[in-house]
Amino acid sequence: MTQSPVKTLYATDFALWIEHTVSSLKSQDYSNVDWENLIEEIEALGKRDKRELESRFTTLFEHALKRKYVNLPECYGGWEATISRTQQELSLILQDSPSLRNYFLTIYNKCYQNARKNMSKEYAAKFPDDCPFSYDVEILLQSDGVNLKNV
Repeated sequence: MTQSPVKTLYATDFALWIEHTVSSLKSQDYSNVDWENLIEEIEALGKRDKRELESRFTTLFEHALKRKYVNLPECYGGWEATISRTQQELSLILQDSPSLRNYFLTIYNKCYQNARKNMSKEYAAKFPDDCPFSYDVEILLQSDGVNLKNV
């Protein structure tokens, strides 16, 4: 059984496959759309956004933990810059996909525990078992990082 030219294109030149798919959709030429791979790619986009959200919240918690519990004042500026940058990036993700705010609630503890585990390997500081930061995503994303930096 031979593959259709569009499915072959998916396997051999992904960028050209995207161009072809977009062109076919715009012209409503649905018979030339590789539906199977298009559906797979759209599902992958949703998974990618969730992984990105998890990664960014873990990074936010890591740097907030360092800033709050690690006594290295010479590093505070860099950690605070990372907190601010991560807050901005998270805000953009959630602006594009507001429904991911609900997903945050399901990954909150996982992100914190991953951050705590990572920071415990790097620093001798005692990090709390339970997340000391707000459960409210709006507070976590405020520019001053309410209670993210204050010891």
